[in-house]
Amino acid sequence: MLTDTKHKNFYNIGVNYVKADAKTRGKFSLSKDDQISLLEEAKKMGFDGIFVLSTCNRTEISGFASRPCLLIELLCKYSKGTVDEFRSISTILQNQDAVNHLFRMGTGLESQILGDYEIVGQLKLAVKQAKKIGTVNAYIERLINLVLQSSKRVKNETKLSSGTTSVSYAAVQYLIKNLSDYNTKNILVYGLGKMGKHTCKNLAQYTQNQQVTLVNRTEFKVDEFIKDHGFIKKAKLQDLTSEIAKTDVLIVSTGATKATVVKENISQNRELLVLDLSVPANVSDEVKELENVTLVNVDELSKVTDETLAVRKKEIPLAESIIKEHKEEFNEWLNHRRFTPAINALKQSLESIQKNEINFHKKKLSNFDVDQAEAITSRFIQKITTQFVKHLKEENTSVNQSIEVMAKVFGTNLETIDAENH
Repeated sequence: MLTDTKHKNFYNIGVNYVKADAKTRGKFSLSKDDQISLLEEAKKMGFDGIFVLSTCNRTEISGFASRPCLLIELLCKYSKGTVDEFRSISTILQNQDAVNHLFRMGTGLESQILGDYEIVGQLKLAVKQAKKIGTVNAYIERLINLVLQSSKRVKNETKLSSGTTSVSYAAVQYLIKNLSDYNTKNILVYGLGKMGKHTCKNLAQYTQNQQVTLVNRTEFKVDEFIKDHGFIKKAKLQDLTSEIAKTDVLIVSTGATKATVVKENISQNRELLVLDLSVPANVSDEVKELENVTLVNVDELSKVTDETLAVRKKEIPLAESIIKEHKEEFNEWLNHRRFTPAINALKQSLESIQKNEINFHKKKLSNFDVDQAEAITSRFIQKITTQFVKHLKEENTSVNQSIEVMAKVFGTNLETIDAENH
């Protein structure tokens, strides 16, 4: 049981697109059920403050632990990745570095496509899920609240999200740039989650193609969607193989935890372009081996939007200045929260010394002015506590060591104060 919360650090551990390709990220991705199971186990183990984020570009755990390996073991237990694999492609951040990462991620600065704000909704859902299970503490709640505030400001006050650069947009742009006759190609979209819907909408907005067919496991969702998109035809899931046989372009966005398109689904009598928008990959590796198939995944699609990114990169300094403001606000809150118990204990100790000294001198001196003595010594107490606060706030100060020294000097019980409470 992790019952001792005194010497924990705030960590962010995980894998993302920077060091891990789509296939490797797929090994560490967590389904919603796995995320819930992981959080429930963490709660039983006594973790104080933890949430999980798993998207096509990253799987991360943010939370408090005495050692990061405890979080890594949880991730590997509920994913298909191993600790050895994790070591070679992982990111492990601690305290202020972890905080900074969450701010940058929540504002789109850490997105695979710079300024992509889909991560904001995913972050909200991740914390909401953890809160429902009971693994969100005051530290995380305050931090995420300020991350979302900075995200809103960056979106409204900068051009970091100008233009369109989502993966679904990139998929359609890939068709436009690589197929001269893209408007006459038979296109099959498989999967009607958020990505599938955006793909269909982008096809309608950026092409004149009227030969789009949609397949989804839940048929009534297709029926509802095509009411507003008359150019799309519906096909049944059991006809997937026969529909692919008639298709020039297959766009897969099923968002499953394993392959939903396999070699047996593919006809070898027709050239086929397959765009797999899912992580983990929903098109099996063996499909890529077929000579008539060109398979493109999310990492390749993310390279499509260079022109839009050039505009966005100029906005990075302004976005970072907004983040800095909200980070300072968070650290002020954190410092106040961390130091208040220690400062109060020190003040009480000094006031006890003051009282004893005044009582001593009252007995010794017949003309002793109690009011004047209290005024003078109270001023000294205020100056000492103010200097102590200033000392604790200095960047390189060890809070625990400082409190221990003050405890020895003044004979207080300051060492019982957990100045690093969350």
